[in-house]
Amino acid sequence: MNNLKVNLDNIRARVARACDRAGRKPSEITILAVSKKHPVQRIEALNRLGQLAFGENYVQEALAKIEYFSNRELIWHFIGPLQSNKTREVAQNFQWVQSVDRVKILQRLSKQRPADLPALNVCIQVNIDREPQKAGVLPEQVRELVDAALSLDRLHLRGLMAIPMAASAQHDPSGSYARMNTLFQGLIESGVELDTLSMGMSADLEAAIMHGSTMVRIGTDLFGPRPDSGTD
Repeated sequence: MNNLKVNLDNIRARVARACDRAGRKPSEITILAVSKKHPVQRIEALNRLGQLAFGENYVQEALAKIEYFSNRELIWHFIGPLQSNKTREVAQNFQWVQSVDRVKILQRLSKQRPADLPALNVCIQVNIDREPQKAGVLPEQVRELVDAALSLDRLHLRGLMAIPMAASAQHDPSGSYARMNTLFQGLIESGVELDTLSMGMSADLEAAIMHGSTMVRIGTDLFGPRPDSGTD
């Protein structure tokens, strides 16, 4: 798992096979490298192999990495829970925020996005399986956040994100992914311009792609196991 080139090639091959089965093109899928807890040296090595998009969960850890790579055109996605007291730093430094689940957070991100930067790309996180311990809005609440995001001129609403219940002998996540795709397509059919359905991770990217994912978030299968360390 420590050979980054082999790992990246394997993920690309899995994406290509999944797209072939789904009747889609690999170019439709963005691989987001989840780099939380991994050192800048491994991010740099993966970037040299052509990986551009990286996802971080912890603000302070991410800011140090963003500063380190300030001379490179990496694309930084914030994918962790976002508290109000962290929105300014995120709005000023990231290109994407995928984990928005409150109108207040949308409003703060728009207000705090610097005028000299492009509008901040955002996705609304959906708690598709209604798990009480997980962040995200319930499906019936999505439209409220969509309308709020569309009303804010410093945000660019790109789509939806979900972290469904993990696959197990008792649970097949395919149904969750299918419901996410139905929700996503329903918004598009209602006239909302969206292009991103962020769902699927190392263990289940194939099921996610079969059900319309346009972005898979891959950590362990790219970087290997995360080193144990503290959080933000």
